[in-house]
Amino acid sequence: MENKGPFKKTISLLDLTLIGLGAIFGSAWLFAVSNVATQAGPAGSFSWVIGGVIILLIGLVYAELGAALPRTGGIIRYPVYSHGHLVGYMISFITIVAYTSLIAIEVTAVRQYVAYWFPGLTKSGSDSPTISGWILQFVLLCLFFLLNYWSVKAFAKSNIIISIFKYFVPLTVIVTLAFYFKSGNFTMGEFAPGGFDGIQAAIATGGVMFAYLGLHPIVSVAGEVKNPQRNIPIALVICIILAALIYTALQVLFIGAIPSDMIKGGWSGIQDKFSLPFKDIAVVLGLGWLATLVILDAILSPGGNGNIFMNTTSRLIYAWSRNGTLFKTFAHVDKKTGIPRSSLWLSLGLSIFWTLPFPSWNALVNVCSVALILSYAIAPISSAAFMVNAKDLEKPFKLRGMSIIGPLSFIFASFIVYWSGWKTISWLLTSQLVMFVIYLIFTKYVPKNEVSLRQQIKSTWWLVAYYIIMLFISYIGSFGGGKGLIDTPVDLIIIAVVSLGIYYWAKYTGLPKALIDYDHHPEQEEKAPV
Repeated sequence: MENKGPFKKTISLLDLTLIGLGAIFGSAWLFAVSNVATQAGPAGSFSWVIGGVIILLIGLVYAELGAALPRTGGIIRYPVYSHGHLVGYMISFITIVAYTSLIAIEVTAVRQYVAYWFPGLTKSGSDSPTISGWILQFVLLCLFFLLNYWSVKAFAKSNIIISIFKYFVPLTVIVTLAFYFKSGNFTMGEFAPGGFDGIQAAIATGGVMFAYLGLHPIVSVAGEVKNPQRNIPIALVICIILAALIYTALQVLFIGAIPSDMIKGGWSGIQDKFSLPFKDIAVVLGLGWLATLVILDAILSPGGNGNIFMNTTSRLIYAWSRNGTLFKTFAHVDKKTGIPRSSLWLSLGLSIFWTLPFPSWNALVNVCSVALILSYAIAPISSAAFMVNAKDLEKPFKLRGMSIIGPLSFIFASFIVYWSGWKTISWLLTSQLVMFVIYLIFTKYVPKNEVSLRQQIKSTWWLVAYYIIMLFISYIGSFGGGKGLIDTPVDLIIIAVVSLGIYYWAKYTGLPKALIDYDHHPEQEEKAPV
């Protein structure tokens, strides 16, 4: 695998931490709290805590992998290293779909908030854009493209400027709403109107998991980070802990600040009353200045995220090309700027495409969340396989308790996939199975020099089985269109047992020897592949 140009190590710990926090604090915090309150009531606060714990477990696995193998686009290169090109191809596809649509989601969020001042950007009675609204989204996408096209330094520094305002506003909201907090709101009506099912649904479909999905950008730029063995684990842990604290505080204070007479009829109508929650509650409380501040942040925060995800996606496309299952031109890195410009062009094109058929913020959030969780779930699998086929891999950051954290993180990821419901995963997992078949049809063109096709298929059966079993359990389950033949906790117990079996199956059916390559960084030139 040839690397056609060196990435420049220009990203510091501060840059990396701000990239992670910036990716986490995008449009989700501006929309999710009313969704969560509607689905789970005051108990929705626990959804943020549970989601934070799940992401922290997965983040710790990424910290170990990112420090041991600091690769640009590493999240879709690790599966190739551990299980071969076919698994890498399937994970690459679902990750790129998710990230290019994420960029579209962020510019859509900007347009929806700007429409508060310029109603002509959104069609009356819907969230869909008018022609002028779509043009605004297109201009924003082009701006993100240019910021990333010039250089890594321009991207990182522009992110710092945006981040200062992004973090200031939610903290201001927290402090302000604390003065309007009423503990009695938590005991009006039912504390958990949807029961545990409501808490679960809020995690998968209410925007909780979508809000936490900021790990990939940190790992994806690993090849451009100064001292990655130290900075990647620190940045990951800081980002997740701070995000969990802030999100939980925002949810609790939002619920506590709602005027009590507005929740006498129950929690089911909160989403309709507060469709733009923090702007709407500021207006209700007579805080015009806070409403204005939130709207400004609602324009800047998703915009900053779109910038970050444009950067991340180009690195992921580069990595997919490096894996050997995408056209080689996307592995080219511009020598002067250190930017994979051809990959950046493809990122722009795909993100524009996603603004066409899916016009609203809510339309893709659930699908994107599940797609990204599926790509997250491969990290503990790859890490487990490396224990078998890369025993000599040097690990500057060694995760204690990996034998417990690895399987647990995979089980929790499976829970989130299940909680998204049959309507979502029926076509999402089916599309993955279709990609598997397509790979087999075009075996003439797939890479077979390093790993035979027979071995690639052998190392992929666990993933195919996992998708089929999850489809079946979701079909007979009780979430999002399932038949309701099994209910909680029986469904969760079945999923936990199945996931545990799949985890160990995948661990021991990886490649006989890990297929690890090295980008040509000075500190790696004397290292030999495992």
